[in-house]
Amino acid sequence: MSKISKFFKGGGSSASKGRRGPSPQEALARLRETEEMLSKKQVYLETRIERELALARQHGTKNKRAALQALKRKKRYEKQLSQIDGTLSTIEFQREALENSHTNTEVLKNMGYAAQAMKKVHENMDLNKIDDLMQDITEQQDVAQEISDAISNRAGFGDEFDEDELMAELEELEQEELNKGMRDVRLPSVPSTSLPSRPATRKRAEDEDEMKKLAAWAS
Repeated sequence: MSKISKFFKGGGSSASKGRRGPSPQEALARLRETEEMLSKKQVYLETRIERELALARQHGTKNKRAALQALKRKKRYEKQLSQIDGTLSTIEFQREALENSHTNTEVLKNMGYAAQAMKKVHENMDLNKIDDLMQDITEQQDVAQEISDAISNRAGFGDEFDEDELMAELEELEQEELNKGMRDVRLPSVPSTSLPSRPATRKRAEDEDEMKKLAAWAS
């Protein structure tokens, strides 16, 4: 039996149940009732103090005995009021401590229930089977990754051909196309007749005119 189960163990005889103290809820209810009763007593004492103080002022020097009796009663009421203040502080501290203890108990109880539920879930789990399952999952993931890589890679069609030979054949085809284009180009034909030349007689006459002009300029 776990420590938590021992902490919250139930059962027992009816006699032991009868000997057990009040529950936290019952104790808290009693403390709140006591606080309410003492708060009402505080209001009553404060009212009596005001009343006795008013009587002391009323009698004053006219009736010193009555005034002194009123002040004495006021002092007693003030003392009781101070005691009630201290009692309320103690009860408030006790109530807060009990509330915190009850909260912690409920938290531990719920945690114990959760631990028992988790234990029940894990009872049907075999660690060896879990290890085998995780190993199978890892292997299948590796297989799936290999398949994905194989599908995504470019198929190696045509890799058996020599790339240099293919380039040489391509250059031959380009050269053939170039030669074919050169053959199809038609150059202009050379004229069969000679171009007309300047008549010799005319040229000779022009030269003579030039010589005459030079002679005239020199003289």
